[in-house]
Amino acid sequence: MSDPAHNPRPLVTAPGIFPMYGRLVLCSGTANRPLADEIAAHLGTELLPCDVTQFANSNTFVRLGKSVRGSDVFWIQPTSAPTNDNLMELLIALDTLRRDSAGRITAVIPYYGYGRSDKKDEPRVPITARLVADMLSVAGADRVLMMDLHAGQIQGFFSIPVDDITASHLLARYVREKGIANGVVVSPDLGSAKKARNFAIEVDWPLALIEKRRSADGGSTRVMNLIGEVEGRDVVIVDDEIDTAGTIVNAAHFVLSRGARRVYAMATHGILSPPAIDRLREAPFEEILVTNTVLIPPEKQLPNMRILSVGALLGEVIYRIHVGQSVGEMFDE
Repeated sequence: MSDPAHNPRPLVTAPGIFPMYGRLVLCSGTANRPLADEIAAHLGTELLPCDVTQFANSNTFVRLGKSVRGSDVFWIQPTSAPTNDNLMELLIALDTLRRDSAGRITAVIPYYGYGRSDKKDEPRVPITARLVADMLSVAGADRVLMMDLHAGQIQGFFSIPVDDITASHLLARYVREKGIANGVVVSPDLGSAKKARNFAIEVDWPLALIEKRRSADGGSTRVMNLIGEVEGRDVVIVDDEIDTAGTIVNAAHFVLSRGARRVYAMATHGILSPPAIDRLREAPFEEILVTNTVLIPPEKQLPNMRILSVGALLGEVIYRIHVGQSVGEMFDE
C-alpha cells in the first residue's frame, strides 16, 4: 500500500475521471474536528461552515452554513464518548443534509460506537450495533465509511454500501520502521485472533495467542494458556481498541512472565475509558501505539504513547469514493 500522506489529493479531478455525484463537500461534527481538518488538508479543501450547538435543555441543533443541494457530502463524526451525544448529533446532521437535498450523503464514522454490541450472546439483550445501523439509514445516510470495526459482520447490518477500511497497513509500516528484531505478534484473546493474524502477515512475524476463560459464575476472566512462543522476543500485542485497558495490560504481564523481552501495545482506537490511563501508566509497555480515530485529549497522552494520524488515509478513501475509483486497490485487494 502506498502512503497517502505523501500524495495529497487537491480536488481537481484528473483527465478521464468524472465524479459520480456533484461537488465534494466535507463537513464535521464536534467529536473530532482536528481529524476532519487533516482530511480536508489532504484533499486541498476546507470544511463546510456548520453551526452545531446544544441548547440549555440538551437538545442538539445543526445548521449548514451553505447549501449542499446536489453535492456529494461526507460528514465526519466518530461516535466515541460521550457516545449518545455524538451519535445523536450525527443523526441530526444526516437529517439536515437530506432535507437540504444533498446528492449523496456518506457518514464517515472512524470509530463506530456500540460496535461491541453485535450479537445476542445472552437472553433478553439488544443488538445495538444493528439498531444504530438502521438509525443511520433512516436519518439519511446513503453509504457509510468506517475503520476497523470490532466485528466485520456489522457490515451486514446495513442495507446501504459500507466501506470498512483498516489502519493495519499504517501501523505495520510504523512497526517495520522501528526495526524491531525477533518480534512476535500476540492476540490478547481469541476474539482478536484474526486481526492479529493479519498484522503478523503484514510484518512477517510469527503469531501467538492468549487463551482466556470466564469464571464459572460468568464474572471475571483469567488467562489460561499461551499458544505460541514469546520467550526472548519483542512482543507487539494487537487489538482493535484499548478501552479500559484491562485486557491488554493483563496480556502484557502474562507474556513477560513467559519470558518476553519487551512489550508493545497496538490498537487502532484509543478509547481510554477510566481507569485506562492509570492502568497504562503503571503497565510495562515500551510504547503504546494508537491512531487518532478518536480525539485523545492531552491529559490522556502518556509519555510512551504514539498517536498516528489516519487523516491522509481517510482523505484518500473519500477521494476514491467521490470519483468512483476502487478503494480495495489501495490495500492491494
